[in-house]
Amino acid sequence: MPLPTPSATPFDPSGRPPALGRPAQPSTGRGAVLAPQTTPAGQHGTAHLPSAHTALVCVALPGLAISTERAQLTGDGLEGFYRSGRRMLSRCRLRVAGREPLDVQARMLAADQAHFVATLSLSRDTTPDPDVLVERTRYADGRERITLRSAAHRPLRLPVEVALGTDLADLRAVATGRPGPDLPASVHDCGMRWSSATVHSVVTADPPPSDALASAGLLRWEIDLPPGGTRSVELRVGPARAGPLRAVAHGATSPLAPARATGDDPRVPALLRTSLADLQALLLRDPVRASDTYLAGGAPWRCGMAPAEALAAARMTLPLGTRLAAGTLRTLARTQEVGAGPRSGSIPGPLRQAGAQLPPSCTGQEATLLFPVVLAEARRWGLSERETEELLPAAERCLGWLRTAVGDGTYLADPRPGADPGAHSTGPWRCETQAHAHRAALLGADLLDAYGRGGGAELREWAKGMRTAFQEDFWIEDRGGGRPAAARLPGDRLLPYLGTGSVHLLDTGLLGAGEQAPGLLAGAQTEQLARLLGGPAMDSGWGLRSLGAKEAGYNPFGHRSGAVRVHETALAVAGLAAAGYEKEAGSLLRGVLSAAEAFGHRLPEMYAGEQRVEGGAPVPHPTACRPAATAAAAGVLLLTTLAGVRPDAPASTVTLRPVRGAPLGEIGLTGLRVAGAPFSVRVSRLGLALVEEAADGLQLGA
Repeated sequence: MPLPTPSATPFDPSGRPPALGRPAQPSTGRGAVLAPQTTPAGQHGTAHLPSAHTALVCVALPGLAISTERAQLTGDGLEGFYRSGRRMLSRCRLRVAGREPLDVQARMLAADQAHFVATLSLSRDTTPDPDVLVERTRYADGRERITLRSAAHRPLRLPVEVALGTDLADLRAVATGRPGPDLPASVHDCGMRWSSATVHSVVTADPPPSDALASAGLLRWEIDLPPGGTRSVELRVGPARAGPLRAVAHGATSPLAPARATGDDPRVPALLRTSLADLQALLLRDPVRASDTYLAGGAPWRCGMAPAEALAAARMTLPLGTRLAAGTLRTLARTQEVGAGPRSGSIPGPLRQAGAQLPPSCTGQEATLLFPVVLAEARRWGLSERETEELLPAAERCLGWLRTAVGDGTYLADPRPGADPGAHSTGPWRCETQAHAHRAALLGADLLDAYGRGGGAELREWAKGMRTAFQEDFWIEDRGGGRPAAARLPGDRLLPYLGTGSVHLLDTGLLGAGEQAPGLLAGAQTEQLARLLGGPAMDSGWGLRSLGAKEAGYNPFGHRSGAVRVHETALAVAGLAAAGYEKEAGSLLRGVLSAAEAFGHRLPEMYAGEQRVEGGAPVPHPTACRPAATAAAAGVLLLTTLAGVRPDAPASTVTLRPVRGAPLGEIGLTGLRVAGAPFSVRVSRLGLALVEEAADGLQLGA
């Protein structure tokens, strides 16, 4: 599949790309891409997603259950049970004794479970006390358990009715307000059935209802409830012939290690626990090889493969083991362009809006450059030699594409709109693209040398030349000490705004012996960038703004022009800490932890970059995915950065370079994985690290 062009590629102006430039097929188990297909800004047909922030979104992909704070599913908005992007049930309205219970509480129990509590007063006297407590637990896999608990002093005989209905609409249509009419129901076994031309949905009940009325989609029970007694009804929603739902079935081994965190700051264990739960909920299986799992982009809008984000998330979760990275790499290797031509070796991916001052960027290009980086670093964390050698040819093809795309030039340009994406381009040359390419060249060369493959010296030579030129060509001198340009444009013009694209200049990658790869900036330039990222224009108090508050076009809700993006904030924290700028790293870290607490530790992919004030709270972005793969993985990166674990599994060594200032006090991380074995580390309040568990034979490096 070719890298996409703006004229042919599904495009979301809010930055949420459909997977692989095409919708996934629901029948494959890959998971549907749920974002509406939209067109670039300025063209007709742009769809606007409704806010899902206040919704209770239960996720166990490819299953979703979306509810408001009311327990009743009315079919309004996004409400309903979904499977592979199709709404299996849109209405589920409960009546007990002829009335709807009064909602009193709604909360998430886990990433895939929401719990609702309501009350019902049946007494004829004037007492306000409820006689029946109604609890509903809703699961992403299509189950709902309704439990009635009696608080009355007399036996109750309660007629219970559940009115069901669905439109079997695609989430794209639901999100854009075009779901279609409810379909007629038919009585089926112990429940109801709805059918369209391609999809069939069935609801079954346990115990079976005493009566069913198809014309109204109504199931009825007569329930005897003794004083203090409890009775339950369970509904199961799904397609008529449901395949395996979860990427990791019950009892199966997860690709993510069950890590735990302890520490002085109570937000630390909560963030890691919630991040892990969200990552598990977003796992999907590759239909070609079911043992390979990867992370969907996020819920509810991107429940399919987003190549660049899947790789970025897998990279951040390497401290939890290498299985997820290996599965993601194998899945994407099967999509890689092969054969002759300028596209050869590239990984396809859709366009992503980059703000008002630059054309859309190509996430396929980013994924192609990330592929050898993730493979090289996964090997350092303990990916087996067999798996590394299996994936090495695909990494070589990615590096070959890089050499072809650069040609005799110094920099890697983004594909021009409308041009052949594999052809040489005249710009723009983005700051972050050069950082991705430089890191891929160095880590790729390290990987090629380790296996006796040719091409490593050539890649290093190009990276060295690009590094020297970059420090001159991309640096803008000013009275404030200078800054890196966001991009270099045709005609040697520089785009001077300061945004989070510069964060990637700090993300240098892990080489052997626990060493960081050299960055593109000189020492004084890195120091200046650290000062800018830690300044009030970029640090909102809740995390790093995607565009400085003093820049033209700043918008606190702009997904690339001011909003806080959790992934890039985590990269900034890790990069600043590795470069020794712990004050700036600590400030950003504490800001994100405070934001996470405000969001119940389930971090959205982004939120408004408004300045933090005392007593305030971060403002949600209306269309952010929550949970999101990169945001959940960022929680892992933020906490493991504090310990500074830098493994070199092939050399049987691990180096610890903790953040000396201990910005969160003492922290302990257990259940990580290095060299295929459990690894635990503790960092004291003085910033001293101690290994408490490690693989046999693993030595502590200098």
